[in-house]
Amino acid sequence: MAKRNKPSGHGLEHVQRATRFSIRGLRAAWREEFSFRIEIYLALLFMPLAFWVGQNALERSILIMCAMLVLICELFNSALEAVVDRIGKERHTLSGQAKDIGSAAVFLALGNFLLVWGFHVLQRFNIL
Repeated sequence: MAKRNKPSGHGLEHVQRATRFSIRGLRAAWREEFSFRIEIYLALLFMPLAFWVGQNALERSILIMCAMLVLICELFNSALEAVVDRIGKERHTLSGQAKDIGSAAVFLALGNFLLVWGFHVLQRFNIL
């Protein structure tokens, strides 16, 4: 049986191992995924702006969560693409469909980001 890349142990040991795997995943996404790097840069730009655009803690949290959601969706999409590519490079309807659905998730997260940020910016400048 193949060794599973899954944290084992209990308590602090489990948290430490899971954290190492997560950091390894973030590094792989940074190294291999151009879209992820662009979205990280945009998040680093917009997250501090959330403290100026948002009027209170709830609004700031929502703005930051929208940026985080884009990154989360991109990570899932990248993982999905890696698994599909691992299975095989030949064209298959289900492989293409899986990749398209992953891409659609990122697209919707970006749309959500634009919508929520747009409303908040318009409200901030008393346009809405």
